[in-house]
Amino acid sequence: MTDPLSASLAAAVREARQDRALSAGVLAERSGVSRAMIGKIERGEAQPTAVLLSRLATALGLTLSELIARAEGDDDRRLARREDQPTWQDPVTGYVRRAVSPPGHGATELVEIELPPGAKAGFPASSYAFAEHQVWVLSGQLRFHEGDVVHELAAGDCLQLGRPVDCAYENPGAEPCRYLVVLTKV
Repeated sequence: MTDPLSASLAAAVREARQDRALSAGVLAERSGVSRAMIGKIERGEAQPTAVLLSRLATALGLTLSELIARAEGDDDRRLARREDQPTWQDPVTGYVRRAVSPPGHGATELVEIELPPGAKAGFPASSYAFAEHQVWVLSGQLRFHEGDVVHELAAGDCLQLGRPVDCAYENPGAEPCRYLVVLTKV
């Protein structure tokens, strides 16, 4: 691991699994992530992608933001200054995720994403199972795949997601795409 957040994420996954008295095998079965990969992630030998972290978080009953907040040392601050907002970069797509909301236990979370040109990040339907999602494009172009439906979004467009289906965020443009994801736990 090269950065403190990655090491903290490894510990947060392990601790969340242990808090729920789950074996790595049970977590693997629930998440669809192999037991070997879970072991590598928990030991800090592999940097997980956004998709893997999302699958693990969902299987642990957490949102990805909650898992990252645990890694950052979750507290009850009500103000999150930009310089204190944790960021994480997906090692495969280069997508950068910034948790905008203070790391509390509120029902609504704001997450800013910067998706590089040509990048695509897909998430399984289970990632959307216990939170309503809206996607607001701040700059650039976003092609959002919601199951078989494709939405072409530009700066200023906002999409309310429907029922949980496999989804993918794709940047078809030549410039980075910045968007805000608003998650509300149901």
